[in-house]
This record gives sequence, C-alpha cells and structure tokens, in this order.
Amino acid sequence: MSRPFEIDLHSEFLRADLFLSMGQPIEAARVLVPVVEAEPDNEAALELLARAYFGSAQLGRAEEALGRLVERAPANGWARRALARTLERQSRAGEAVPHHRMADALGAD
Repeated sequence: MSRPFEIDLHSEFLRADLFLSMGQPIEAARVLVPVVEAEPDNEAALELLARAYFGSAQLGRAEEALGRLVERAPANGWARRALARTLERQSRAGEAVPHHRMADALGAD
C-alpha cells in the first residue's frame, strides 16, 4: 500500500520532462534528483537529469551524471556525445576526443 508521503516516481519523471521541454532545466533537475536517488539504475531518469544539468550549465553535475550513464550503458552514443560536449564546455577538449570518437563509431549525431 502506498503512503501519502511517497513520491510517484513516474509522475515526477514526467513532470521533470515537461519542465525541461518548457525551458526550465533548473526546475527539472530539482524534481529529478529524488527520482534518481530512488532509482539509481534508471537510465532514462539519469539521462534526463544530465540533460537538465547541461541545459542549466551545471557542467560538473552534468559530467557526473553522464559519466554514470556511460558507465551503465557504454554503447549509448547520445551519452558519449553529451559527455564530450560537456567536457569541451569546461575547456577539456583533449578528454572529450575519445568520447567523440566512440559516439561517431556508434553513429550518434
């Protein structure tokens, strides 16, 4: 039985996705943090959190989330490309190169 204070993770994920699509990445990240904490292996939630962090220029947090995502799903070309771009935005182009190469090999845009 569900308790009133428990969050509905799916509803919160959808709410965060809506915030992100409305151009409110900080709010999306705020909503997603408890979702990812409750479901640390949920790649969709982790990807959305990474997008929210990247979109709000929280590059250190984006890098951490993307690193976790790449670790869980090494063949995720989108995550590789996003990690490379995050590193580039932090003036770490050399570290981005292998991720760009992997994304290219995986056919990511």
